[in-house]
Amino acid sequence: MHQLSEVTIRSISVSEMDNNVYLLTSRSTGAQVLIDAADDAPAILALLADAQEDTDAEARLALIITTHSHWDHVRALEEVREATKARTAAGADDVEDIPVPTDVLLQHHDVGSFEGFELEAIHLRGHTPGSVALLYRDPHGPAHLFTGDSLFPGGVGRTTTADDFDSLIDDVTTRVFDYLPDDTVVHPGHGAGTTLGAERPHLPEWLERRW
Repeated sequence: MHQLSEVTIRSISVSEMDNNVYLLTSRSTGAQVLIDAADDAPAILALLADAQEDTDAEARLALIITTHSHWDHVRALEEVREATKARTAAGADDVEDIPVPTDVLLQHHDVGSFEGFELEAIHLRGHTPGSVALLYRDPHGPAHLFTGDSLFPGGVGRTTTADDFDSLIDDVTTRVFDYLPDDTVVHPGHGAGTTLGAERPHLPEWLERRW
């Protein structure tokens, strides 16, 4: 768990694919955003309940954001949505492939304002057409970037065509590494996190090996 000055970031790993589910909670207002209701709705609902400890206000889920449409990232979306009555959001170019209605269609640089914090959507094309990363700019520390399956320690996400790889490596380079500083903390869709500074020296290697 990351206990920041204005929000807390909790996470759990679910499913046989080690999917990460992230929850941001405003310490002052209790407003929450869930990123990727991937699987195991009871565990996700327990995560929401545990986060009541992170605020003196009433914790309440404002939005569920799906980073991309792949099946392993949406298996609990319908059940969590029904249980919480929260609105849903996803990249505009992915919503047709998500089996749950999407209330908010995200475009590049859209900023969602919640009570106590903001999140910026960064469109990263290639893993899926509408993949988005979510950026939280901590006013008192490094930024936190939730990258879905577009960026991991050691490389970009899986692509299926040469054009998709070119699109993803270009977007990750220009929209992430050229946009954000080295101390930015990366929270990927699976496995352990990293920082942009740790990954930046390897960009030429990724480009050359093409994965």
